[in-house]
Amino acid sequence: MDLTDVWNRVLGGQPSPQWELVLIAGAIALIGVLPWPVWRFTRNLVTIAHEGGHALAAVLTGRRLTGIQLHSDTSGLTLTRGRPRGPGMVLTAAAGYVTPSLLGLGVAALLGAGKITLLLWIAIVLLAAMLVMIRNAFGVLSVLVTGGIVFAVSWYASTDIQAVFGYVIAWFLLLGGVRPVFELQRKRWRGRAPDSDADQLAKITGVAGGLWVTLFGLVSIASLVIGADLLLPH
Repeated sequence: MDLTDVWNRVLGGQPSPQWELVLIAGAIALIGVLPWPVWRFTRNLVTIAHEGGHALAAVLTGRRLTGIQLHSDTSGLTLTRGRPRGPGMVLTAAAGYVTPSLLGLGVAALLGAGKITLLLWIAIVLLAAMLVMIRNAFGVLSVLVTGGIVFAVSWYASTDIQAVFGYVIAWFLLLGGVRPVFELQRKRWRGRAPDSDADQLAKITGVAGGLWVTLFGLVSIASLVIGADLLLPH
């Protein structure tokens, strides 16, 4: 297979799967989000998206990105340098909780356009870019395993398997983007998240942390509703 064939394979359109497969993909994603024994592992994927959102926002707003850490307890940390206040810091801090949902919405849009293979390769490129900035062993392992699975599916799997995999990713990001927002507020109620993104934003902007959590929730729920409309057959 030459470079032209690879390019055509990546950019070419693929037919949407049957509606049964779309619903099966949604059910698989729910299994990955709802039961706590499963969620404590799959949440790492949401953490990758969360910290990637911080990192991308930092780069786009001119902050210096110095490193990303992903931990086995599904927490993460993105380190940047720049002004401690101002629009760049606000956007960087606010990007984490909304990124998984917005990514899910973008994935749903690509699937709706039939760009399944392109979606998988975009994911590989983003993971590779993130890998460069990972600063701990567990983080490197998490990104490598995730990227390896996505590459294997994009290169070796049949069109139907790629489609189901893509729909599982979309549903998981849309559903998985909602749960951490509620978990965040529950921790805040219990006084267990004094340095959360919402509370850091409250210190920077003077806007109450609860309002930032509400904003995160509105974005994640709106993304789920719109994304579901894009994914479900009409």
